[in-house]
Amino acid sequence: MTTDAASARQWQEWHQQRLDAVRAPYGPLSVTGTYWIAEADADGVLEGVPGQWRQTADAVVLRADIMDGLMLDGEPLVGEVELSPGPQSTVRVQHGERRLELLRREDGWAVRVHDPGAPARRVFTGIRTTPYDPHWSLAGHFRAYPARREVRVENADGRERTLELGGEVVFTAPDAREHSLAVSVVGSGALWAVFADGTSGESSYRFRFLRTGAPGPDGSVRVDFNRATLPPSAFVDGFLCPFPPPGNTLDTPVPVGERDVVH
Repeated sequence: MTTDAASARQWQEWHQQRLDAVRAPYGPLSVTGTYWIAEADADGVLEGVPGQWRQTADAVVLRADIMDGLMLDGEPLVGEVELSPGPQSTVRVQHGERRLELLRREDGWAVRVHDPGAPARRVFTGIRTTPYDPHWSLAGHFRAYPARREVRVENADGRERTLELGGEVVFTAPDAREHSLAVSVVGSGALWAVFADGTSGESSYRFRFLRTGAPGPDGSVRVDFNRATLPPSAFVDGFLCPFPPPGNTLDTPVPVGERDVVH
């Protein structure tokens, strides 16, 4: 098997895993809303969310009675409990099959509702994706900033928030020109970029995400636009995805990767 054929097979496996994750019972299609606790009424009631919610500087206080039907860690919740952020995979509060995920963004707290019966899961039929093209799997170089930078960018919900950037990735595209993207450093050193390009808003969604592995000791990194993904906000409302920071709109079309949602 040639290197390109092996890469195409690996990409196909990745693409299938991506589809499975998107349409999972509690994947992005299950989100029916994100509700800011600061917008609760005087009694702490959020429209469409059981219980009474209020936020403190470091936590969220949830009060419920038996009629609310809330469960905490698998047990009925009656009375008041203080909730603080845990691992992203941990959702402690449930209402029937719905999961109530606690979020914090800057100084604000929110409840995100996941419902496996969400309409978006029923109508979803796939992700329009370009077949693998080896010409868009590029050798890149990561240049770390001397210090982390913070920029304010608009998010998909119309609010501005801080996006932390750790450096830039430089690469030569198939147009034979050098380009760069500002990236965040996440996890164990992997890189994440929010970008737009010459196809954005036309033959692809208005922006996309790109993830790479951790750069090597010399800064080398594989920049594979075949694995460019749609942000969660492309699937349903209720996500807070950041738009591309200044400089991350490429002046060349990127015709590969995920393009848009198929309904």
